[in-house]
Amino acid sequence: MPDQPEDTPSFEVPVGMFQDVEDLKAQLARLTALVDALGAGEDDAPAGGEPEADAPGQEETEEEEGQYPPFILLLDPPEYDDELRGLIEWVEGVLVPGYLGEPSADSKWCHLWFEHPVAVARLHAAWLAWQELTDPASCGYTGPSVWHRDHLDPALRELRGSAGPFAGCTKGEHQVQHRMPTLVPSAWTHPET
Repeated sequence: MPDQPEDTPSFEVPVGMFQDVEDLKAQLARLTALVDALGAGEDDAPAGGEPEADAPGQEETEEEEGQYPPFILLLDPPEYDDELRGLIEWVEGVLVPGYLGEPSADSKWCHLWFEHPVAVARLHAAWLAWQELTDPASCGYTGPSVWHRDHLDPALRELRGSAGPFAGCTKGEHQVQHRMPTLVPSAWTHPET
């Protein structure tokens, strides 16, 4: 080869190897599309077994819609009501019987906890973490321990403590407005003069 400099290495790759690599790429693309179609449901799979290419932007909207659960206090009815219904089932079915002892002066609990926005917010956060950390597929064997240490214990300390949202509630008496803070003037706004 007279046109190449002397110090250039010679790479001789058989032509068949390029064809093999391209065949593998095509097979991988077909299998990936087939797995995606099967994962979306049999009704979504096209006839004939060949997967169709997604419409532009379809994949992005699917990810945005259901990727993460929303924080309950940011929801409006009826989404708030649906989320609260699920939270009530979890609190009354799992948390209360499994983790809450008899309320006392040092460890308050309000049977109308769902009327305290702070309690709803903290319990919802603990419930979201519980859903994630009790799934062995995503968190392994240590998930429940992490949930107890990082989510449940701090939430219960805050909720049931003497300064928590149930501080004004006693057995048989419920008070929601007992700890409403007063308005604090903002340092960023100035009164008009």
